Amino acid sequence: VMNGIYTIYISVPDVCATCHIHATCHQIEGKSICICNYGFVGNGRTHCQDKDECQIGANKICGNHTLCHNTHGSFYCVCLDGYRASNNNKTFIPNDGTNCTDIDECEESGLCGQNARCVNTEGSYKCYCNDGYKLENGEHSFHPDGNLVSCKEIGCGSPPEVKHGYIVGNYSLLAGSAVHYECEEGFYSNEGKFSYCTANETWEPATLSCKEIDCGKPLLIPHTEMIWDNSTTLWSRVYYQCKEGYYFNGDRNFSECTMDQSWENITYICKGKYYCRQLLWSFHILGQRWDEKTFSEDAIFNITTSEDNPKVCLDLNSGSNYVVNITTISSTNITISVTVAVQTKAFNNVLIFNDTCLKWRRNFRGTGVEDRYSFHVQGHRWYQKEFFHEMTFNLTTHKQAPEVCFDLQPGTNYSINISMVALNFSLLVTMTTQITDPPFPDVEFVSVKGSAPLLRLRKAEDRNGPISLYQVIVLPLGLQSTFLCDSFAAATFFSNTADIKGYVAAEFRAMDVADNMSIALGDRHYYGKFYNAPLNLGEEYCVFLRVISEWNKVMDVLKPFLYTC
Repeated sequence: VMNGIYTIYISVPDVCATCHIHATCHQIEGKSICICNYGFVGNGRTHCQDKDECQIGANKICGNHTLCHNTHGSFYCVCLDGYRASNNNKTFIPNDGTNCTDIDECEESGLCGQNARCVNTEGSYKCYCNDGYKLENGEHSFHPDGNLVSCKEIGCGSPPEVKHGYIVGNYSLLAGSAVHYECEEGFYSNEGKFSYCTANETWEPATLSCKEIDCGKPLLIPHTEMIWDNSTTLWSRVYYQCKEGYYFNGDRNFSECTMDQSWENITYICKGKYYCRQLLWSFHILGQRWDEKTFSEDAIFNITTSEDNPKVCLDLNSGSNYVVNITTISSTNITISVTVAVQTKAFNNVLIFNDTCLKWRRNFRGTGVEDRYSFHVQGHRWYQKEFFHEMTFNLTTHKQAPEVCFDLQPGTNYSINISMVALNFSLLVTMTTQITDPPFPDVEFVSVKGSAPLLRLRKAEDRNGPISLYQVIVLPLGLQSTFLCDSFAAATFFSNTADIKGYVAAEFRAMDVADNMSIALGDRHYYGKFYNAPLNLGEEYCVFLRVISEWNKVMDVLKPFLYTC
């Protein structure tokens, strides 16, 4: 007691000091509370006993394909046989997402032994014999597990024989293999020609049945007698001969039995014999020309023949009209008249010379007779679809061998239609004019130490541009004398440096060359389809400019430029 005031001391117990050994003291809302540790259950002070997490089932706490093992205050999971943990550990607690995945036992080479294949299954695997093999114990699949199990080869032995048949090509005795049969010559079959080796080590019966070819009775030909041995098998032959009073008219006198079981058709005909008397025919030929009043032809000749349809060829002049009177010299003297007009050939021996000139020979029409010709000329270029050259003119001449030259454009395909006015006759002639070599552009070569050399081109006259190409060729100086001008060797991006044998570094069409165009040698760019490969330091090179014409494959080479890197 102090100054009449009483002070009372109350002792508050230390809660945290009373927590169970498997509990932890926590401060919650200003109060101390004992809570059992993870894996234990109880009031935290007087008891905290182990919690068996596995009692709810391994699948629920550990996942599929697992076993759960409880420990004091905890647990762990393991995968069943045939599975592995996704974290590759033998044990795990699934709070990190670990699960059990199937083990592919077939990744192990030779697991099933020789002549067998492995098939993975969920949590295990199975072995099967390869095609053509089987298990000695007759089972379909097996699981070695250390046991000596082997696959035995299936064999069917010799294939069955087929009467009048033979085996074509090679064959195997393994299951699934086939034997191909064909019938011997003179036999046929419309049934199956194959036999197969089965998994039971037996051959399927071949359904092939070879029957002998039989053509039956031969063809009957009117007015003939057959000479035949009554054989109707393959290649049997029957001969025919005409009966008395008839004669043979055809290709041959025999027929053979063929593979399609029929006798050959022959054009064997026997005609009745008859006798004709000789007849005398008289020919009187009169010929004239409308454009030559002085021309006249008169000829008479006779022929004697017994033919039913005699033929006579007459030697007549071209460009003339004839009347042919034919008379039979007999008791009746029958006469018929035939009119014949012989056309004149307007052109003979047509010749192209000097690429653009034509020469021909006129048919003989009399001295001083003039002919008028009409010319229609059309020209096209395959490489310039818009190009078209056309001209027409007439020519009158009395020369026996006229000549005419045309003013044609180079590099062009021409069709020339020539008409002869008097005879209403025309001739079509085709010409192709050659193309001149394309001009070289002006070239300037600039060499700067430490930099890639610069090649400048200035456009020359625009001639043959659409069908011409320029190519830049790079060649080591030492190989200049051995370089082939028609070489199309090329470097590639992956070769990285210039080919020591020389190569085409750039290509572009002549029509694409501007008034001032330049490229740097070795700049690692593609020009056309060619790669401009980098040059080797310290190497001396020759640089060529080659011109190519797609019309006639003309190639020219400019004077080489020397450069040292």
